[in-house]
Amino acid sequence: MTPELLDRARAVLRDTPVVDGHNDLPWAMRAQVGYDLDALDLAGDQSPRLHTDLGRLAEGGVGGQFWSVYVPSSYTGDQAVSATLEQIDFVRALTERYPDRLRLALTAQDLETARTEGRIASLMGAEGGHSINCSLATLRALHRLGVRYLTLTHNDNVPWADSATDEPAAGGLTAFGEEVVREMNRLGMLVDLSHVSADTMRDALRVSEAPVIFSHSSARAVCDHPRNIPDDVLAQLPANGGVAMATFVPKFILPEAIAWTRAADENMRAHGFHPLETTPAAMEVQHAYEATRPRPVATPATVADHLDHMREVAGIDHIGIGGDFDGTAFLPAGLDDVSGYPNLIAELLHRGWSQVDISKLTWHNAVRVLRDAESVASTLQATRGPSIATIAQLDG
Repeated sequence: MTPELLDRARAVLRDTPVVDGHNDLPWAMRAQVGYDLDALDLAGDQSPRLHTDLGRLAEGGVGGQFWSVYVPSSYTGDQAVSATLEQIDFVRALTERYPDRLRLALTAQDLETARTEGRIASLMGAEGGHSINCSLATLRALHRLGVRYLTLTHNDNVPWADSATDEPAAGGLTAFGEEVVREMNRLGMLVDLSHVSADTMRDALRVSEAPVIFSHSSARAVCDHPRNIPDDVLAQLPANGGVAMATFVPKFILPEAIAWTRAADENMRAHGFHPLETTPAAMEVQHAYEATRPRPVATPATVADHLDHMREVAGIDHIGIGGDFDGTAFLPAGLDDVSGYPNLIAELLHRGWSQVDISKLTWHNAVRVLRDAESVASTLQATRGPSIATIAQLDG
């Protein structure tokens, strides 16, 4: 990228910073230091251990971040709920520790206020329906604690929805799954369709009365991975009002990286690590493997190819960015950490994207989708009370 393009990119981000749909810093902090912000102070440079710290967020032009309050889908029942609560507690502790840099955000207006104040709006998204343990009351409790989206599944099915990376069981959403979507609409909690099967995507779009999001998914037509979004689903976003946030994970955006990552994952398991683990010990194993088997490397241009396609199919008003930092072992060159967003914006400027279009991608679309969900919730709450349905009643 030329210095001129990068200067232009940084100027765009000063006006309309990035609202990123997904960052796994909370789980990384849990795994590495048990949430101890004294042991790992995010006000300092943490580049040897993390993709994210406050300085690099500012350098990258981030103005809003959905922190993932993810727990693995191997956690089930009350264990999943408790671990999700611990993740939420960390995000709140994070915003309280750095009040001059971060602002807890619960509404679209909170995002705008944070931007005016020069702080990063900190939102929360729960990654996986296992976090609610088939309980609509638990869903409501998470919303009261500040969670503003729920990813319906993670890598495994839940009893009421199929995942993109598991064997189909429900054929999409069950009757209880549809009730989860309706209750999320009533609450104003965004329905996140990353990680779900294509049939679950289509069912959720059919049922949802509010805009949906994909917090970190790219285009399946560009890279044929089940975690990505088919064109027929992208084409439904204008009618729904939703937003698809392109991710940076190489195996989801670069076809050549799919087979390499599959082999690297097997190597991780052979060494006793979960493939998604990013602790220093796990990364030593990953880098040793990479040293003998060089990986295919994505770049900002790879991500831009997805964004070009998503803009063509869904329209400029329905795309965004969800990097998945600290939730993946490898990233594109030039998007190595949260300071890298200007490199992507410079690539888009090089391709002729206007400042108006980029401002929608980075800021306006994400703020609008949250505001629209709040508006739908206000209307629904005037006519509909909390659902007390159970999975046993609806699914038998």
